[in-house]
Amino acid sequence: MRYDLVIFDNDGVLVDSEPISNRVLAEYLTELGYPTTQADSYRDFMGCAAHTVHDVIAERYGAALPAGFDEAFHARVFAAFATELTPVAGAEGLLGTLGARGMPYCLASSAHHSWIRTALDLTALRGHLPEQRIFSAQDVGVGKPAPDLFLQAARTLGVDPGRCLVIEDSRNGVLAARAAGMDVYGYAALTDPARLTAAGATGLIGSLPEVLDLLA
Repeated sequence: MRYDLVIFDNDGVLVDSEPISNRVLAEYLTELGYPTTQADSYRDFMGCAAHTVHDVIAERYGAALPAGFDEAFHARVFAAFATELTPVAGAEGLLGTLGARGMPYCLASSAHHSWIRTALDLTALRGHLPEQRIFSAQDVGVGKPAPDLFLQAARTLGVDPGRCLVIEDSRNGVLAARAAGMDVYGYAALTDPARLTAAGATGLIGSLPEVLDLLA
């Protein structure tokens, strides 16, 4: 087998959170006087660490978001998650199959730990991802496209980066995986496949069950 570890992004790969969170973010920024569409949010913030929103607003408008913005945004998203969030099609079956086969896997996300766990709990995927398999950018102090998060996951689980397969749906995630020396397949459900390819994706998949073909 070519790989010893599969590393999954969470938002948009395991949990179908991107449409919800980007809609809520666009609405909130617009309320604050920074007109943003959901398409804008996908383009500018998908796959990025939380501080990116602050950085973009500062750069474009020379303004600072209000104190407590992150907490208020998370509260809005979690409220929407409670009624709308679902697993990505095929996620539960894929994780169950990998576990049954004894294929190591983990999750590595730029999101905060509280965000990750809320999403996993609401989608009933938490049982497939115990604590030691969950990695957040909070653990390393920097999010994607820096490679630190993926390298931390591989190091913690004792796997050489060159033996890791990453499944990502964002440009920054692909860049981070390539910088870490890992193969990365772009999950092109919401992201323009050309953006993933241009970022250096090893290949593309259109559904999660295709991951099993990459491990054959």
